[in-house]
Amino acid sequence: MRYRNILFFVFWSFTFLAFSQKRPMTTDDGLELVNPGNAGIHPGGGFVWFEKSELDWDANKRKSSFWYLSADAAETYPYLGEAGGTDIRFSPKGTYLSFKRKSDTKQQLFLLPTQGGEAFRVSEHSNNVGSYVWTADESAIYFLSDHEVDKEAAAEKKAGSDSYYVDEGPNGQTEDAWNDVWKLDVQRQTITRVTTGEHLLRNLTVSADGAMLAFTRRTENRRNQGNLSEIWMYDLSKGTMEQLTSNEAPEGDLAWSPDGKWLAFSAPDDKTYELKNDKIWLIQPATKAITLVSGAFEGNISNFFWSPDSKSVVFAGLQGTNANLYRLQIENKKLQQLTNKTGQLRLYGLDAAHTRALVSLSDLQNPTDLFLVDMKTLAFEQLTQLNPQVPTDFALGKSEVVRWKSKDGLEIEGILMYPANYEPGKKYPLLLHIHGGPAGVFTNAFRAAYQVWAGLGYVQLMPNVRGSSGYTDALLRGNMQDIGGMDYEDLMTGVDALIEKQLVDPDKMAVRGWSYGGILGGMTITKTDRFKSASLGAMVSDWTSEYGIGFNHDVRLWYIGGTPWENAEAYRAKSPLTHVDKVNTPVLLMHGLDDTTDTEAQSMMFFNALKDMGKAVRYIRFPREPHGFREPRHQRTRDVEEIRWVQKYTLGIDWSPQSPAFGKKAKP
Repeated sequence: MRYRNILFFVFWSFTFLAFSQKRPMTTDDGLELVNPGNAGIHPGGGFVWFEKSELDWDANKRKSSFWYLSADAAETYPYLGEAGGTDIRFSPKGTYLSFKRKSDTKQQLFLLPTQGGEAFRVSEHSNNVGSYVWTADESAIYFLSDHEVDKEAAAEKKAGSDSYYVDEGPNGQTEDAWNDVWKLDVQRQTITRVTTGEHLLRNLTVSADGAMLAFTRRTENRRNQGNLSEIWMYDLSKGTMEQLTSNEAPEGDLAWSPDGKWLAFSAPDDKTYELKNDKIWLIQPATKAITLVSGAFEGNISNFFWSPDSKSVVFAGLQGTNANLYRLQIENKKLQQLTNKTGQLRLYGLDAAHTRALVSLSDLQNPTDLFLVDMKTLAFEQLTQLNPQVPTDFALGKSEVVRWKSKDGLEIEGILMYPANYEPGKKYPLLLHIHGGPAGVFTNAFRAAYQVWAGLGYVQLMPNVRGSSGYTDALLRGNMQDIGGMDYEDLMTGVDALIEKQLVDPDKMAVRGWSYGGILGGMTITKTDRFKSASLGAMVSDWTSEYGIGFNHDVRLWYIGGTPWENAEAYRAKSPLTHVDKVNTPVLLMHGLDDTTDTEAQSMMFFNALKDMGKAVRYIRFPREPHGFREPRHQRTRDVEEIRWVQKYTLGIDWSPQSPAFGKKAKP
């Protein structure tokens, strides 16, 4: 017994020593992580290609490289060369790796023989090649391409005649162009036009026998009317088009079954634009009959693939905070969960025989890596370890899923992350995160920023309030015409639950959020002074002034309801700007100047109102940035200034980051 106690003491001594030698993760550490991008598995299952995204501080962007990796992970080498490519995929039989690359100012198609050889250009089209699909026999590629502007009109535009008419012709809020389908004969390398018309075509797919095309089609381009596209079928032998659906539902992800009997698609509903999780539907082209097949699954469905015998589909599905693999039988609609991982799984594809699946996997403590899944045994084989320094160098915060009852008794789920140096019985400052959306969701996936905050000593709560996706349709619809109402109560009851557990110091709490997180965060600080600081990014402060110029179909249809002239009081009541005089919390605001989802003026109005009242507020505007920031130096400024603000007003700390990695030859 004494010997066993000595071993126990030695084990925990070494464990404590190893942990104590680790350091907190910094913002620069997070930005410098290697991220996997797109990937694909060869139809024969013997190897994969994958994209690595790495930070280049000097160029102020992330750069991609492409790699070959054998299925046993024994062999890896650069693929495609430095020029790389986009829209990369294997041909159906695995003869080629196809991709797009710029050539003579236009995006063209290239092929790389998988048995060896150099990549070669296979298209010489007068305009950019858009999305494309292979025929099953590899004889042809069908692709989308915009209508070309005639030379005289192009010259006039270059000379300054570049005005365009909003919502007229192919234009929406920005200039656009109609497009059509074209056919590339792979052997002859000849291109012929397939369709002709003034329309916008998307979601192109071709039947296995090469006889039929299907796509979504619309003849107008209003920004908030994407749900008005319909599914059409094109008979290649007859040269005729036939409309298959006629509704107000946003169909997408079209895929023919291998036997040609069914056309699968995703949509929340088959009739109207409903606030529901996307589902898998089948349409029988001969009768136009539509069948819901994924009714047994509650959650988010992504990346579904037909089985070779057309009897089932495999997909990645999010339920709660975890995503796993599922199989859905078509005939009886029976659902089978294939994997049971605690984390986020993304399905890239399967080999032709569906014996192996290529997936990525991560959780809150482990960055994303690639794995092969044996579809018979469901065993996972890890292919990459892109960030080996994370578990060895950094002190990470542990996390768990927590649940609590909201004000009306509804059970809410969220993720609780502990500080990296957590000690039971001690109270910690709280950082309350609010996700985007509103139909966003916090998942069990690695995000470096969470670990940076854990290293700073914060307890973090990430609530999946009513309105979150990945749960039931009922929860998703829970804040309809109530944005900023009971979803606010979901936040605060979660905070109170942590205070009751003696985990959080109620005098040291902060709140942050981006997009809907900034909106609900803005409403939150008009209702309570309990938070010592707030960071709000890409917010909407006034719904009436945002009407029309922002991405607002969801507000009009669901979250407020109606228009500002039909429902004026609701538009006012649910706007943080209406209640800005009640804000006493010091606020940091951030917004990208090229944001067209939530327009930049929304933050400026909130800033000026707080400034005019003499409240503590700071506003940082970011040139060139859209709704989601792209430039690493802007990302760094966003994150370190948020930390600086929260530390100052929540803890009274004059915090400064380490010297930036781009200012030193060696890492800090």
